[in-house]
Amino acid sequence: MRRRGTDFRRPARRRFSNVFWLTLCGLVILLLIVLLSRENQPESRSALAKRDYRHAKVMGGRNFTDEMLSPDSVERQLNDQISLAKAFVVIAKESNNLQFAWELSAQIRNSQILLSSAAMRRTPLTTGESENAIRDMALLLFQAQQLHYDSATMIMRLKAKIQGLEEQMNSVSEKSSKYGQIAAEEIPKSLYCLGVQLTTKWFRNSNLQRKLKEKRQTDAKLRDSNLYHFCVFSDNILATSVVVNSTALNSKSPDMVVFHLVTDEVNYAAMKAWFSLNSFRGVTVDVQKFDEFSWLNASYVPVLKQLQDSDTQNYYFSGSNDDGRTPIKFRNPKYLSMLNHLRFYIPEVFPALKKVVFLDDDVVVQKDLSGLFSIDLNGNVNGAVETCMETFHRYHKYLNYSHPLIRAHFDPDACGWAFGMNVFDLVEWRKRNVTGIYHYWQEKNVDRTLWKLGTLPPGLLTFYGLTEPLDPTWHVLGLGYTNVDPKVIEKGAVLHYNGNSKPWLKIGMEKYKPLWDKYVDYSHSLMQQCNVH
Repeated sequence: MRRRGTDFRRPARRRFSNVFWLTLCGLVILLLIVLLSRENQPESRSALAKRDYRHAKVMGGRNFTDEMLSPDSVERQLNDQISLAKAFVVIAKESNNLQFAWELSAQIRNSQILLSSAAMRRTPLTTGESENAIRDMALLLFQAQQLHYDSATMIMRLKAKIQGLEEQMNSVSEKSSKYGQIAAEEIPKSLYCLGVQLTTKWFRNSNLQRKLKEKRQTDAKLRDSNLYHFCVFSDNILATSVVVNSTALNSKSPDMVVFHLVTDEVNYAAMKAWFSLNSFRGVTVDVQKFDEFSWLNASYVPVLKQLQDSDTQNYYFSGSNDDGRTPIKFRNPKYLSMLNHLRFYIPEVFPALKKVVFLDDDVVVQKDLSGLFSIDLNGNVNGAVETCMETFHRYHKYLNYSHPLIRAHFDPDACGWAFGMNVFDLVEWRKRNVTGIYHYWQEKNVDRTLWKLGTLPPGLLTFYGLTEPLDPTWHVLGLGYTNVDPKVIEKGAVLHYNGNSKPWLKIGMEKYKPLWDKYVDYSHSLMQQCNVH
């Protein structure tokens, strides 16, 4: 092949050195870095601003401000001083240094005014505005330290203060309990007047006495086991009247209802007069006094025998033999009253009856109770509503399980039940000698080591294994001391005002009084004469 001439040849390519190419690549990379940094800088600022906004939003939700978060915040310094000064005010008053306490309080108000002004105008306090307040407060706080108002002293004095307040609270609580118990045991003047007026009317009206005596002798209903027999043991005329009236008004067959009332000698005439003067829809009412029961004597009844014991008399009536360690409610002499203990002698009181419903005098009946007499007690003696919820109202709450006799015979977790509305099968009672069981435990407790309070503990012992649980709607408790679910009250057949706040007392719970009041005839001439309201 012929070679071209020199003039016609393609110029030769100029080749660059490696150093040139490396330098060029470095410049390009540097340029890219600069461009990328310029593009990313606004984004970083934006992201940072977003993060700051979210942070401020969270802090704002916690009631923080930038000013309070600042290490040089004068507002936080003022708040800290105020908190410390308030504590020193308390100690200064306790130390009877009233002048210093006044100075601290005045300075606290000045600092609070500054903080309030700053909050109103929505701008932070400046050092110039707060300098005098911070300096004046600091001088007072230094003076408090010189007076030994340091942390250790504060803690000791506050502990002493707390202990003193606890002692005062315990004292007030004890007094409140005593006065509440006294108020619960007091007979209102109106009820006392009613008893006096009725007694006077009874003894002045011989015809009333004669008619009642003739009626009782000829009334076969008192022994007819086919009727609905209720018994109430009480010295409260008005309360007993409410029990009878509410039962009668809610009964489907009031002519089949028989009430057996037992009272004491003092209220016997008044009780007879009241139930002779008033009619209760055909309900038969019989009144007796326990003083007439010939079998009720100290040789048969442990409670009466214990009343003759000097230690028992001192315990219940003087209250001076244990330095006040026993709560007042455990020392109430009413727990030795035969009206309280007659519930353990119902077969002796009513020898002709086979089944009876026992009612306390602090109940209201708002349903027909005839269904109680058809309940199968499955061979048990006592039908009652159980009261245990979790560990509450179980046997260990009422009895002394440190005593070997109690520990050996009774399950501590056995469920307690309520006195106040009970169905008693008197045939089974007599067959099992339940009254004898009661006598045994009452005699074992002569030194009050098995139980202390009332008739429920001996009842739990006496009817242990002999109690049939009833539907809770038959007997609703608590209206005399606590809040009860309105739905439970509405469904309840018998409402029990157990507790100190009885509905006929001023200390009664106002919201439950109307349930009781609607069965009281306040328009009765004797009620108005005695100002019963």
